[in-house]
Amino acid sequence: MFILYNLAFLIFAIIWLPVYLFRGKFHKGFSARLGKLPANLNLDRPIWIHAVSVGEAASVAGLAEELRRLYPDKKFVISTVTATGNKIAKRIAKEGDLVTYLPLDLSWIVRSTIDRINPSIFIIAETEIWPNLIRYLRKKNIPVITVNGRISDKSFKGYLGIKLLIKPVLEKVSLFCVQSERDAERFKALGVAAEKVKVTGNMKFDIFGKVTVESGQDYRSMLRIKTDEKLLVAASTHPKEERIILDVYKELSTKFSGLRLLIAPRHPERAHEIFGLIKRSGFNSARISRIIREPPKDRRTIFILDTIGQLLNFYSICDIVFVGGSLIKKGGHNILEPAALARPVIFGPNMFNFRDITELFLLNRAAIMVHNDLELTENIEGLLKDPAKAKELGEAGRRLIQQNQGATLKNAHEISLLFT
Repeated sequence: MFILYNLAFLIFAIIWLPVYLFRGKFHKGFSARLGKLPANLNLDRPIWIHAVSVGEAASVAGLAEELRRLYPDKKFVISTVTATGNKIAKRIAKEGDLVTYLPLDLSWIVRSTIDRINPSIFIIAETEIWPNLIRYLRKKNIPVITVNGRISDKSFKGYLGIKLLIKPVLEKVSLFCVQSERDAERFKALGVAAEKVKVTGNMKFDIFGKVTVESGQDYRSMLRIKTDEKLLVAASTHPKEERIILDVYKELSTKFSGLRLLIAPRHPERAHEIFGLIKRSGFNSARISRIIREPPKDRRTIFILDTIGQLLNFYSICDIVFVGGSLIKKGGHNILEPAALARPVIFGPNMFNFRDITELFLLNRAAIMVHNDLELTENIEGLLKDPAKAKELGEAGRRLIQQNQGATLKNAHEISLLFT
């Protein structure tokens, strides 16, 4: 099976090399994916944590900190697949650690990399299945642990179709620390022994329970939002959603003259496209990157967040948040950040990438789900008319996050039981 897998993976890699080149995916660290590591490595059986991209890398920061406390003499290897994840990993690393990229899952590259690093344990954030990597780690008696494990609806259907192929790989993982009972049952259905599955929770609750922002009042002043005005933030929006938001805002602004709107597209490079949409809707717009030299013209000016890393600051000064990617079938985006700041959160029905978190929030009446533009309009209007209800919704979200913290410590404890 593994010979056929190597052949298939190699063919896939060769086909995709030109695509990667065209998309500019090659970076100076890509050679690590081919097994090239710094000379004279002196890691002394490190703890290896793998986090594919930004979200996973952020979620393991606290885990790495806790493991350093438990094993102060250990060095760490932190690997990612994406360059953006690599940047987060560098913030986690300390002097003497190695930040690298996961080797391509070809047997000869995997063997070379693992032999050079020789980890004492290998920790995978969320759910990544690399047959050659997992197989060789097991062969060398290096424990493999998955933390924050989850299986989406789509992935579960796909895995069931190849259960006979995937089960032998999953059996080689020492322990699965998963986010929910649903995830636990799915791993068991794929053939993982029940004693190897522990429900420890979602470490993202631990991250966002510590959200801090800059002074909110400065940002309100920057936008020239008055004390009697309300700010609606439409966050992580996608094409088609902005059009819906603008129609909703147009209707609401006739009833609430002090309502302001900030649109934060998922991809800031779409700012010019959104500028055109706003203009055609009859409103003025102001880009946050230019707000100092081009201040808003009037109270009908709609703000466009065209920068990266500032969304939390605008969450901190807003009154209502709509989280995008949810009115269309994108799977939704993170609702924990605004909830951690006690902001009332609204989202659409397509939150399948955050299904368990969404269900938890809805069950505890800590967020609102809408299905269309009419429901979105009605619910925003309801919150604007009833500030006490809006405040309670926001506080319920913050309490829920606090109640679900602790996964990081649970995962560290489970890891300590298998540590060699």
